[in-house]
Amino acid sequence: MRPNILYLHSHDTGRYIQPHGHAVPTPALQRLAEDGVLFRQNFCVNPTCSPSRAALLTGCYPHENGMTGLAHRGFTLNDYGQHLLHTLRNAGYISALAGVQHIASRTASKLPWEIIGYDRWLGHEARDGAVEFIENCTDAPFFLSVGFNETHREFPVLDASPDDPRYCLVPAPLPDTPQTRVDMARYKASARILDRKIGDVLDALDRCGKAENTLVICTTDHGIAFPHMKCNLTDHGIGVMLMMRGPGGFSGGKVVDAMTSHLDVFPTICDLLDVEPPSWLRGKSLLPLVNACATAIHDELFFEVNYHAAYEPMRAVRTGRWKYIRRFDGRQTPVLVNCDAGESKALWLAQDWPERAVAEEQLFDLCFDPNEVCNQASDPGCNAILREMRNRLERWMHATNDPLLSGSLLAPVGAKLNAPNDVSLK
Repeated sequence: MRPNILYLHSHDTGRYIQPHGHAVPTPALQRLAEDGVLFRQNFCVNPTCSPSRAALLTGCYPHENGMTGLAHRGFTLNDYGQHLLHTLRNAGYISALAGVQHIASRTASKLPWEIIGYDRWLGHEARDGAVEFIENCTDAPFFLSVGFNETHREFPVLDASPDDPRYCLVPAPLPDTPQTRVDMARYKASARILDRKIGDVLDALDRCGKAENTLVICTTDHGIAFPHMKCNLTDHGIGVMLMMRGPGGFSGGKVVDAMTSHLDVFPTICDLLDVEPPSWLRGKSLLPLVNACATAIHDELFFEVNYHAAYEPMRAVRTGRWKYIRRFDGRQTPVLVNCDAGESKALWLAQDWPERAVAEEQLFDLCFDPNEVCNQASDPGCNAILREMRNRLERWMHATNDPLLSGSLLAPVGAKLNAPNDVSLK
């Protein structure tokens, strides 16, 4: 019998969980990593919510599938038939959705789950809907998408939380201050909630005897919602957790250090199930890494940002050693509205962040500068690598018919957008 597929996904978690070594207690996620496979160098394709999810679920880039902005602000897929569930339906799967999906919005005639094509809608409470489905579903195999709102802002208050801001380490891009420590403590409180909910769903699999024949895929959309993270193409924005557990070698507490991408999930499922992969897929199967038949499947990965709250077109290419980021909007200062409100943003706004220059091109040495703070694009000693990375990016843009090659990328008619000079959301 083909395995069930349980797709667990969170908001804005990045890699800030216990299995990645952070002081963020997430025991359920830790158990999942220890029982399955942890991909330590996994990346999303676009560090904004809807485009990231759409890339994973269609297996192609946002500028190809049409999801170049946020679904609730008027962006859609060009073809919802590219969604993974339709390939799985042809292989005999039923599909169900619990909680967040964030790639479709209600229309006058259809609800989001109907637009996407799910067989069943289990309600907005992701944990409750998923547990009830697992306990009562006799149809097999199934594809169950369970989307959690955590760890999206606003974070919980700290009154009843064990996370004391005085003892919190803040993310690397931020200064260690009372404000940023409070912000991180509140994130940790949200991560605890997420972990408990994921644990309840995994416990239901165990209780119902379905764990052994279920492929669990657990990930998030992008980096955490702090300045210079979410909506940025540094590793702080594109680096995301990915754990998988189940048949096909996804067991035993393995750790994969090779670069992997959200685009690899769809091809992996096709490979595992021995079904024909759709022609539009851009990623590669993870099975050679998991089963130790290969030490790497990518020598380069590509990333993009188009619209978040405001237009901020960027592209990037990453190798094992280098990262090249290019901006296409001609701005010389940050697009502040694309950073979520919170204590850390307020701290930066109170300083000179709004006037700080942003470079059109950035080149980072990821070995000696892993936090990507020293831009070497103007270093004469890096001219050769700069040309190489420019060429890599240009080849990819042409190969994928990137609309930025022809000028600005237009938003759909009626899309809700902020102006790039806005500081806060409308």
